[in-house]
Amino acid sequence: MTTLIKSATIIDSSSPYHNQQKDILITNGIIDKISDSIASEDSYQVITLDNLHVSCGWFDSSVSFGEPGFEERETIKNGLNVAAKSGFTAVAVNANSNPVIDNKSAVEFLIHKAKGFATNLYPIAALTQKSKGKDMAELYDMQQSGAIAFSDYKQPIENDNLMKVALLYAQNFDGLVVSFPKNNSIAGEGIANEGINSTKLGLKGSPALAEHIQIARDIYLLEYTGGKLHIPTISSTKSVDLIKEAKKKGLKVTCSVSAHHLTLNDDELQGFDSNFKTSPPLRTKSDTKSLIKGIKSGVIDIITSDHNPIDIEHKKVEFSVAKDGVIGLESMFGAVNSVLNLEDFIENITCKPRAIFGLESQSIKENNKAEITLFNPENNFTFTKKHIISTSKNSPFLNKELKGKAYGIYANSQLILNES
Repeated sequence: MTTLIKSATIIDSSSPYHNQQKDILITNGIIDKISDSIASEDSYQVITLDNLHVSCGWFDSSVSFGEPGFEERETIKNGLNVAAKSGFTAVAVNANSNPVIDNKSAVEFLIHKAKGFATNLYPIAALTQKSKGKDMAELYDMQQSGAIAFSDYKQPIENDNLMKVALLYAQNFDGLVVSFPKNNSIAGEGIANEGINSTKLGLKGSPALAEHIQIARDIYLLEYTGGKLHIPTISSTKSVDLIKEAKKKGLKVTCSVSAHHLTLNDDELQGFDSNFKTSPPLRTKSDTKSLIKGIKSGVIDIITSDHNPIDIEHKKVEFSVAKDGVIGLESMFGAVNSVLNLEDFIENITCKPRAIFGLESQSIKENNKAEITLFNPENNFTFTKKHIISTSKNSPFLNKELKGKAYGIYANSQLILNES
């Protein structure tokens, strides 16, 4: 099959065609030719889309699909379809399932279930057995089976010595340890950011201090052990400062921020809508500004959707008992593109996360494998339920104005376009 992409503006700083409008000819999954104009033939599949831009395939470093165990939230099959139609050619899937992905055969199950799809799935295995934080899981065996990192999803490692040993042990096979930034004893049973809004609304507060203390601890441990550490979904000004200082010292620490923490704040809680209940909680406007600055300055390495489907039985209940978590794949580009310039967004969702998780990047050049995202950065629209393809509908961006639409992807010799 030969596919011809017409008049596409290429956004790829590693490509000689960066910021140029070109035609791209793809034959059997390989970029055959890039030129100002390529003549079409009857046998070609021709793609002509409004204000078409292309970049290297987007990679989301934190996605949950529910399967195995929580198929009512999302299945791997539909999840990968959602990812493809939202512009993602690869996703890292968390050990947020039942049973937890904490052994070799569980990792192999995920990889096997994801075979044959346009979007690649990379498992993030649990760091400890059953994500209980007591005993370390079989990290080396799971890495050999295809796990790209180790994390107890949304569960902090409370045992300092266990964290120290994990950081030391993972160095033997260049493993990446991921540590969720939350100190449980300080966060307590808090469900909203501790501050003016939580007090006004009578919601138990979880102070940003709980995040800072855990990050400070992890940085001290990393300084002692060496190796590398990834801190997912930071949410406050002080967290950005702590990681900035650690990087200045030359420590191999990286971090991510979620699309909802970049674009929303705790003012959203006024209506007690549980779609705004996340972990970490939404913080203040000034935290949001600091996170955007952190992206622009390079302190924050990755933007993620932190996609976590939750079924209606656990989400459409009162705020205090609802489960944490929001879906984000479908809305991610439109939300982040509203607050960041395009090149910052693309860099933090293509080459930077792939380098951190040890995955190869495919630049848009002739004779390279085609792994491409197609999108329109100028399309303004109101995000509604009709834009949600996920099984669960727990989006914090419902009825929000977004800017930019993912058309779909070309990857693994398949073209997947979003018709909605």
